Amino acid sequence: MTGNVTEPRCAAISASLHEPQAGTAATAAAWLCLEQPGPWGRDALTQSRLDPRLGAELARRAADTGVRVLLIRRPGRHADTHHDTSRRVYLAATTPGRAWLEQADVATPDALLDLDFAALGAGRSPGFGTPAAHPLLLVCTNSRRDVCCALRGRPLAEDLAAARPDAVWECTHTGGHRFAPTGVLLPTGYTYGRLDPELARRLLDDAARGHVVTDRCRGRSTHTPHGQAAELAVRELIGEHRDVLTVHDTAGGGAVHGPTVHHVDGRAWRVTVDARDLPAAR
Repeated sequence: MTGNVTEPRCAAISASLHEPQAGTAATAAAWLCLEQPGPWGRDALTQSRLDPRLGAELARRAADTGVRVLLIRRPGRHADTHHDTSRRVYLAATTPGRAWLEQADVATPDALLDLDFAALGAGRSPGFGTPAAHPLLLVCTNSRRDVCCALRGRPLAEDLAAARPDAVWECTHTGGHRFAPTGVLLPTGYTYGRLDPELARRLLDDAARGHVVTDRCRGRSTHTPHGQAAELAVRELIGEHRDVLTVHDTAGGGAVHGPTVHHVDGRAWRVTVDARDLPAAR
């Protein structure tokens, strides 16, 4: 990266500072995160030091299952030994009230071909790993998708990893890089933008206690964009920060939809969500 490339593009991102973030999270019922050191290309699964045939096959198997595949690496300047070593794998299901996170170390990434993607996407543990000890925060640093993610995401990840080396990883593209630095919190799948170290530490601390932070939250990947916005609106309305809400979204093709947000205590809210285009700001 050079200044004459990164700075103008990241300066343009300031136009998103007043753009609402709710409803902008990537949609995924489950996440598969594979450690892959070294540089990542724009299409990281097929443009990294991972065998591109394996990357393409993982993408094919994940298609239509609700599983999103990410590459992850430990924060640092492309820590890459160029040698085959064991890889850390995380599996997460984001089902409200029943989210879980497992980890495993595999000798070779080919071991993921034994994974039951359909079971993972349905929220069932495929018996691939063991329960993780704490939540994870994945910070996007995929510069080939957008240099802002690397320019803003890497310093954040390195700062956090200095004190929590096993709780913070760099990851490939998660969408919404105009909100960089962005992060995905597992196992719940809540996604955040415009992160700073203070908020990131709060996310991990509150997640360990089972609490949901709504500040700068883009939504929970479990839900559709309309459902994400509806759930966050209800949380703000009633001040609920526990994992006790589910969303039933029957959105059709119109501009205005009414997802229903249900509480485990029996209460329910019908939320009107109106999608509209923002004026071009840049």
